[in-house]
Amino acid sequence: MLSRVVIRPVHASDAAELVTANLASIALHEPWVSPCRDHASFLGYLNRCDGDRSMGFIARERESGRIVGVVNLSEIVRGFFQSAYMGYYGMVGMSGRGLMSEAVGLVVTHAFRELGLHRVEANIQPGNEPSRALAKRLGFRLEGYSPRYLKIDGDWRDHERWAVLADEWRG
Repeated sequence: MLSRVVIRPVHASDAAELVTANLASIALHEPWVSPCRDHASFLGYLNRCDGDRSMGFIARERESGRIVGVVNLSEIVRGFFQSAYMGYYGMVGMSGRGLMSEAVGLVVTHAFRELGLHRVEANIQPGNEPSRALAKRLGFRLEGYSPRYLKIDGDWRDHERWAVLADEWRG
């Protein structure tokens, strides 16, 4: 079956549309994530997505072309580790239809098949039920709890560690 979502690496041409979608989605994103909300922060994000240690993917609904969300792979480590961290967030008006589950699934499949990674880990704040449910639905397992793990919006936030291995992935 053809996916309802397409993913592709973030590109400079995504700037205006992504910033607009992020601004419209502030109430959905806070307090979980602080994505780019102006052109300067978009350029910083784009520059971090070097294709080597960090990759950002824009997920779009196939039918409408609208941005569904963003999925990032960061701190990609090669050698004996073959692992990456993954973060994701959706856009207002696109939720409740499983589109972000498809988008995250496509990126995880890409990480295992195309990038040859062994492990993908998502760190999720305990109160972020939609993100926790998405990870669980896709077969990620809860591995642990990390107090004051990431600094978001000036505050150190607790996170749960969710992960899946290539040989467990059913995508």
